[in-house]
Amino acid sequence: MGEKKKHSNMTTLMGAAFLMATSAIGPGFLTQTSTFTAQYKSIFALVIICTILLDVTTQLNIWSVIGVSGMRGQDIANKVLPGLGYFIAFMVALGGLAFNIGNVGGGALGLNVLFGIPTTVGTFIAGIIGILIFLSKDAKASMDKLTKYLGSIMIIVVLYVAIKSKPPVGDAVSSIFHPGDVGALVLPLITLLGGSCGGYITFSGAHRLLDAGYSGKKDLPHVRQSVLMGVSVSGIMRILLFLAVLGVVTANPDVTLDASNPAADAFRLGAGVIGYKIFGLVLFFAATTSVIGAAYTSVSFLKTLHPFIMKNEKWFVIGFITASTLIMAILGKPAALLVLAGALNGLILPLTLLTILLASRNKKIVGEDYKHPTILIVLGVCVVLLTGFSGIKALPGILKMFG
Repeated sequence: MGEKKKHSNMTTLMGAAFLMATSAIGPGFLTQTSTFTAQYKSIFALVIICTILLDVTTQLNIWSVIGVSGMRGQDIANKVLPGLGYFIAFMVALGGLAFNIGNVGGGALGLNVLFGIPTTVGTFIAGIIGILIFLSKDAKASMDKLTKYLGSIMIIVVLYVAIKSKPPVGDAVSSIFHPGDVGALVLPLITLLGGSCGGYITFSGAHRLLDAGYSGKKDLPHVRQSVLMGVSVSGIMRILLFLAVLGVVTANPDVTLDASNPAADAFRLGAGVIGYKIFGLVLFFAATTSVIGAAYTSVSFLKTLHPFIMKNEKWFVIGFITASTLIMAILGKPAALLVLAGALNGLILPLTLLTILLASRNKKIVGEDYKHPTILIVLGVCVVLLTGFSGIKALPGILKMFG
């Protein structure tokens, strides 16, 4: 019986880790990383490494405080400052909707690459698949399994393309220490960080663990184990994708990647038709898992605000996916929206992390016998200052995206 429980616990921890990781590894992740790698080439390695380090710091802070308090992000925020939780819940849900519109569109692009299905039809297919998952008898268990299996497959196939494209690894490592114009990397950094742990993403796994019954100081080691697994998965995927695209743009310096689907173009150039089809598979899997993560987490921010939402959580998630699908079918062109959503979620990050850091010293939230590690607070403050400053500097670039 003990072994069965241990297996069940590990399944839940991995499910939460992969939910967070695959929420980050969505179409936006693929589009942003490919777009900026093509633009900055080897020097983009510094942004990749900084994103992973900042991601670890942010996620450990947020998951630890949510785990030990047993409260969701919006409830913690309302304890820190009455009304703040409602504002954060609205902003996170809005950012989640923006990402989910692009996620559904990404699923459509994946189906188009794989089978030639028109993107409008593919949009509805991608949305329906997400809805069917939440209509299943045990939706959360299905979500845990699906994100784990699809996340593992994505890493394997991107590794194949990374090896096939033969990237200049030495140049990339060297550029980490000699990046050149660091100022030019500010917008890419805030965009990638927003896509990795901004908005809803950093809360997805933590909220999933709360739903699974993990809370309090006794469960903190499990919570931190889960977050480190999740960050490792998204970090490995980020590095492999960067190397895959870097190999392509280095070998084809005169080629400009297709702006409407830069990652697909990179995979085609790097590994031919097989690479192109592989990308379609990766994109479809990434979109499916991100649709699930964005919808689930966005609604988890709203459900404690009113008993009606709590009681009808499944139907609100389905409604969220339906709305994303319909908006995508009307708007089209997800690539630009995905980069913009990452940048906007990056602007939300300093506020949510600062709120969590304030909560970490509030005994009414974390309890009398919990002491949040000083090193996490110091590093967290550094992330708040960096992302806040970067967000202000990036605003002109973000506003340009609006046209």
